[in-house]
Amino acid sequence: MDGAEISGLSTFLHFFYEEGSSGTFLLVTLILGGGAAWLSGRAIALTWRPAWQVFAYSLCLGCVVRFLHFSLFGGTLLSPHYYLVDTAIGMALGFLGFRAARVSQMISHYRWINEADGPLRWRRTAPRRNIA
Repeated sequence: MDGAEISGLSTFLHFFYEEGSSGTFLLVTLILGGGAAWLSGRAIALTWRPAWQVFAYSLCLGCVVRFLHFSLFGGTLLSPHYYLVDTAIGMALGFLGFRAARVSQMISHYRWINEADGPLRWRRTAPRRNIA
């Protein structure tokens, strides 16, 4: 890689995290924040609540992740840019957790009319003909 490619990559990565190491972004935003978002989305789905609640919980989790960056690694607490990055990642993982749990519910609770159509989808079963 030449200097321009390294500079471009550095600028791209700086869009996602502000600390000196990508490890802090990986630990706090992806593992802690993303894990909490996944579990929140899953909990919302398992209690049969609507998907819009994942959005509301993700906004709160974005604040928590921003606070963890601030308190543990000296990151900026009141940064709209990094708050939106943390919230968007949490929201994406929250909706994935919600969808995975909802698919599992729809297949296990209504197995006579639904079948799996991939990890994040279900479909209606084909009508069965009675051969007399």
